[in-house]
Amino acid sequence: MSEVFVLNGPNLGRLGSREPDVYGAADFDALTALCRDTARRLGLHAEVRQTDDEAELISWLHEAADGRIPVVLNPAAFTHYSYAVRDAIAQRTAPLIEVHLSNPAAREEFRHNSVVAGVATGTVAGFGFLSYVLALQAIAELLAENED
Repeated sequence: MSEVFVLNGPNLGRLGSREPDVYGAADFDALTALCRDTARRLGLHAEVRQTDDEAELISWLHEAADGRIPVVLNPAAFTHYSYAVRDAIAQRTAPLIEVHLSNPAAREEFRHNSVVAGVATGTVAGFGFLSYVLALQAIAELLAENED
């Protein structure tokens, strides 16, 4: 069973209480369970992590690169300004899908720019928790293509 990291940046641990009109009422534990269940159905093992610390997120991205581990990444606010996260993603050795619960392009102007999109394999945004399901499906498909 292939491993995939599902990495989440700042404030995502507050799902359910943080702006439920934008991010929904389900909490981070529900997201974790959904990711693990979805991965299992796709023949993957999901390691789900969340941090508010940029340095910790970067170390996880380095771990993924060193281990050739695919990543589903919600960089949250780091999306818009963290060149350090962008540079860590650029070192990836396996697919990395940028994911967002909301659609950043439909929100405040400062959210329209992603400094990480250019080094990600692709981006899924705007579908709530379904964004993670779609990203995990993309990872499974990309891994299957590489096995052929």
